[in-house]
Amino acid sequence: MWPLDPCRKEVLRFAFSCRILTLVLQALFNAIIPDHHAEAFSPPRLAPSGPVDQLVEGLLGGLSHWDAEHFLFIAEHGYLYEHNFAFFPGFPLALLVGTELLRPLRGLLSLRSCLLISVALLNSLFFVLAAVALHDLGCLVLHCPRQAFYAALLFCLSPANVFLAAGYSEALFALLTFSAMGQLERGQSWTSGLLFSFASGVRSNGLINIGFLVHAQCRDFLFSVLVQSPLRQLIKLMASVFLSVLTLGLPFVLFQYYAYTQFCLPSLAHPIPKPLLQLAVDKGYRTADGNVPPWCSWDLPLIYSYIQDIYWNVGLLRYYKLRQLPNFLLAAPVAVLVVWATWTYVTTHPWLCLTLGLRRSKKIKTLEKPDPGFLSPQVFVYLVHAAALLLFGGLCMHVQVLTRFLGSSTPVVYWFPAHLLQDREPLLRSLEIAAQKPLARDSPPGQKDPSNPIMELLYNWKTCSPVTRSILGYFLTYWLLGLLLHCNFLPWT
Repeated sequence: MWPLDPCRKEVLRFAFSCRILTLVLQALFNAIIPDHHAEAFSPPRLAPSGPVDQLVEGLLGGLSHWDAEHFLFIAEHGYLYEHNFAFFPGFPLALLVGTELLRPLRGLLSLRSCLLISVALLNSLFFVLAAVALHDLGCLVLHCPRQAFYAALLFCLSPANVFLAAGYSEALFALLTFSAMGQLERGQSWTSGLLFSFASGVRSNGLINIGFLVHAQCRDFLFSVLVQSPLRQLIKLMASVFLSVLTLGLPFVLFQYYAYTQFCLPSLAHPIPKPLLQLAVDKGYRTADGNVPPWCSWDLPLIYSYIQDIYWNVGLLRYYKLRQLPNFLLAAPVAVLVVWATWTYVTTHPWLCLTLGLRRSKKIKTLEKPDPGFLSPQVFVYLVHAAALLLFGGLCMHVQVLTRFLGSSTPVVYWFPAHLLQDREPLLRSLEIAAQKPLARDSPPGQKDPSNPIMELLYNWKTCSPVTRSILGYFLTYWLLGLLLHCNFLPWT
């Protein structure tokens, strides 16, 4: 998919190394630290567990906690309970594809074990490819290869690391989203729309990506309206926007319709195994063969909105309670990053922001290069996307999920720290100068590959600037704490 230049090779190597370390540490933490008895979704196992299954559970069980249990349950049994519909089908379908590839092992392993192995392998693959896709996107948007390189390396140390590794949909969503953004930057709008559509079938916030397609279409409209017929271009714009909305909204609509057929047309519901039916009785879970739920009588029967409201208590300012202060503190670093990034960009390009990034620039018509790095005019739409996610997440969602919500959805979380490192770290500038020097004729070929500048900064921690230590300290602390807490059923973001 991408040419393997030295920087991409280093991103691949670092991402793969970080993923291996993540899997090893989660197994270690899960083995030596007793699990906390959390009130989390924990369905009974219907199939007997053999020695190999127990080994797989011991090695990979830390990847199945909290919401990961929902995805594993859906992949194994389907959407049996009403609250299962809070989790979109894209990732469970990917897990089922993974289990089909493991079919030769089904004689030794239960379906549950095959799903756990699929989680480890597929999310590792998605994570590595997402890191490369982010590097590719950074090169296209930032016009600064070094900054794109730093951002991709920071993604490998993402504060949302545990959710990119565990049985969550974040890694797949990040891959699809960053790849779609890259295709749109290349002018491949149809490919981009298809990838964005797949992303909206993985996570609900994929719907907001319609803004990228609409902004690109409006920008093309303004640049072509003076050349061709305005009326013709306006009709073309309206048709393109309609198709974009239809393409990205279709997975969501089909998923809601499927829920409607299961709960509002009970005759179409599937039979439920007795142990799982008993769990529903004990825990008060609504099943498809029970009473018709109230959302079926709504003018627009959306199960997703109902679940978020009734089950998760998601709504405007509902989370603003004093007892939630620790969760606000957990989410504060990523919120500060996005707010800081927004302020920096808006104060640098006030007129660009007032014109919504659609102003006709003489610079675009000439052969001059745009401003490089995070302050490039092309970053505007990505910044608006990040700010919108932060605003919605901070006001309406469980605020502790902001770290993984933003860490898997927007490149700004990695571009802006990379910008700060490049702008404010003297050691990094000296490394860049050294990297630009020509090599001696007798230098070994491997020396041409770039060293990992993030690791160089960590090796020279004491000499780094306060900004560098703050950024890397935040990334590494959340990277490690997430594994330690999440894999043992302890509260985390």
